[in-house]
Amino acid sequence: MIATQTPAAVGFASSGIGLVDAATDVILDDLWGTAFDLLAALTGFEILALPFMQRAYLAAVCVAIIGPLVGSFLVHREMAMIGDTLAHSAFAGVAAGLFVNAVLPVTVSPLLTALVVAAAAALAVQALIDYAGAYRDTSLAIVLTGSFAVGSVLVTATDGGIAVGINAYLFGSLATVTRANAAVLLAMSVVVSAVVAVAYRPLVYVTFDEVGARAVGLDVTRYSQLIAVLTAVVVVAAMQIMGVILVAAMLVIPVAAAAPVRGFPRSIVAAVAAGLLATVLGVTLSYWFDVAAGGTIVLVAIGVYALSRTGSWAAHRRVDRATRDD
Repeated sequence: MIATQTPAAVGFASSGIGLVDAATDVILDDLWGTAFDLLAALTGFEILALPFMQRAYLAAVCVAIIGPLVGSFLVHREMAMIGDTLAHSAFAGVAAGLFVNAVLPVTVSPLLTALVVAAAAALAVQALIDYAGAYRDTSLAIVLTGSFAVGSVLVTATDGGIAVGINAYLFGSLATVTRANAAVLLAMSVVVSAVVAVAYRPLVYVTFDEVGARAVGLDVTRYSQLIAVLTAVVVVAAMQIMGVILVAAMLVIPVAAAAPVRGFPRSIVAAVAAGLLATVLGVTLSYWFDVAAGGTIVLVAIGVYALSRTGSWAAHRRVDRATRDD
């Protein structure tokens, strides 16, 4: 027998899609778009009224929030380079999606395959650490090189036919942030933020005192896997605008810039603020000078980090001088 959908099922699915489309219209057009149109009218900056720039700014804000939010846990666990590892895994996922689209009569989203492969790679890294007895840097190196090898094989397996399509994911682009991409990115950002908020206390415990967390009965492996999977989600979310080559930067640099701030919760807020400054200014400069958005954002983030460290150094100098004078 051939299964067919009942009219009720079709109607339910259609109504669900309609609700999603309506919610997207309200958020992207009625709220975000209207706010930027008003801001453009008040400031005279015409780029704020351009729909594709409005989507780019939304992507930038989302990345600036969830990148440092998850990256703060990674940096304090001395796993900052997992972002780079999962970025290469996402590259393999994108290549897999484009490869399937090129050789099979089906259409899959490269972002979806990137998320699946990156999440699997995140779990593989944690499994190597927990069960294979591998050191963290060794596990990261194995998964990174293996993922990049798979991606390169898939790219060349079609005689380079998918190489053009993969460039946007490698280097990022303002123009590739479609309405659908922006809606998905926003949803992913809400999910990541909500998960971190719900699991905040055990995540902090596991991050700063793994032995103590085990002693009180916390499932350290499960929470470590959760951090790894959240990192994969952030990597895939940021890939649209940053590109897989530079995506790890937003997990690390804003957190490093916030290092002088005392207290973990306050340092997260400071890291998000540094990320917002870097992404929004970077997107603006990349449009003005017609250069790569990802690279511009990273350079601005490094500049923010340099200013932060310089300010911290100057403050310590003033304190030391005052102490000597007393």
